[in-house]
Amino acid sequence: MNAETELKFRLAPRKLSSVLRAANSNGRRGDRSEQALLSTYYDTGKQKLRRHGLTLRVRKVGDRYVQTVKAGGSGTVTRGEWEHEVAGAKPDFKKIKNTPLDDLASKKLPRKLRPVFQTEVHRTTEARRVRKSQIELAVDRGHVAAGRHSRPVAELELELKSGQVADLFRLARNLERKTGAELDLRSKAERGFQLVTGHGAGAQHAEPIALKGELSPRNAFGVIAHSTLRQITANADPVRDMDSEGVHQMRVGLRRLRAAISLFSDILPRAGTERIKAELKWLTGELASAREIDVFLKESIQPIADQGVPKRGARAIAKKFSAERSEAFARAREAVGSARYRRLLIGVIEWIETGQSRAGDDRSIATYAAALLDRRIKKVRKQGKHLDDLDPTQRHKLRIKVKKIRYAVDFFGSLYSDRDRKQLTSLSGSLKQIQSALGSLNDFMAHRELATEAALAAPPANRRAQAFASGFIVGREREAANGLMKDAAKELHRLHRLRVAPGK
Repeated sequence: MNAETELKFRLAPRKLSSVLRAANSNGRRGDRSEQALLSTYYDTGKQKLRRHGLTLRVRKVGDRYVQTVKAGGSGTVTRGEWEHEVAGAKPDFKKIKNTPLDDLASKKLPRKLRPVFQTEVHRTTEARRVRKSQIELAVDRGHVAAGRHSRPVAELELELKSGQVADLFRLARNLERKTGAELDLRSKAERGFQLVTGHGAGAQHAEPIALKGELSPRNAFGVIAHSTLRQITANADPVRDMDSEGVHQMRVGLRRLRAAISLFSDILPRAGTERIKAELKWLTGELASAREIDVFLKESIQPIADQGVPKRGARAIAKKFSAERSEAFARAREAVGSARYRRLLIGVIEWIETGQSRAGDDRSIATYAAALLDRRIKKVRKQGKHLDDLDPTQRHKLRIKVKKIRYAVDFFGSLYSDRDRKQLTSLSGSLKQIQSALGSLNDFMAHRELATEAALAAPPANRRAQAFASGFIVGREREAANGLMKDAAKELHRLHRLRVAPGK
């Protein structure tokens, strides 16, 4: 097996040539080569290999055929890779021994395999020496095709052949500055499967996280953090397209990553963590107005047109916030198109990959998760007993605590046995209801400020009509808040501690 450590970037096709022309003050150029690569990816009709985290391809390189099995990579930039030369374009199952595919192999599997999609690229590779490290730079131009559908490929890969991973990131930052290359955590195989299923466009939701109980907390954090970063990067294009769900899902990814940092704060290195948190907070803030105003428009303003509010007032307030929504989405798009965003992505993944756990911690993630959940649930239950006495700021902080526990349940769910999932599902359901109720209360406070500001700032011609519409919204939401407080208090009272531990 070879261990493949690489970073993948996307950039505009017109800028691909500039990658190879870019002067590199940190390294020296080596030999350059050109290749035409035609790769066929195989799987079953139900995509059994993909569901197990494996890919199988046969690549035509000149007159040769190379079969490759790839595995891993969900929590690291390093993946397992097993290559063998084969006689032709079809997979040879005699060459899968000592690969993860061998564990899935059955007599029926070869008959069930079929070509799923192809990638055809022209690759230019160049060796770079950065300090004492050897790095291969590869520029790919081409397309991925599945049936009648295809998408262009324009990407840059940096693969560490020998030396230090820090040098890989040093070269990555240099090329980002000079070419605007943007980190892309999707492989060609992932994009091929997205093309097949039709799920590649639009907002991307969080992917399932699979942890093994014997992992160290630090390695488990790496898997979780990498997954959340994938959700963030996967929604960059929807945010640029001003897709409201894309903005929401990028914010979810950011919240999940920030929650993971908080949950694992006692084992993460202090060096660099505060800087990463600050950058994630910046990006979250750049997206906040777009999401807040979008929800206000859809859930509070648009419905009042059918609820007895004069049309003039309803139109006036809708027009005002529609314009503000466009400005907020433009701000979000600008943030995701900025150099600061590109540097953030490289900084986060470098921090994930190179950060060390604090010394003296020999716990497994199963032990760590059990203690973490127990401790945090206990604190929330205690604070929830005094919900009626909390002011809006304190309720908001309680909601954040509940949200972190809910994310923790999602992160650690795979550590629990199937028989314990019922209890885990019940806990997650209670947390979701508490979070939803407290979240709506928090939204109401924000909506009250927006509505009040709209009434006060309305032009004279619309002031009375817009003030009436604003007052209607505030009054209706104040009435709904009473029921939400009761719902949250009820679920907080019912909130139970887990009676089972991961792996039991």
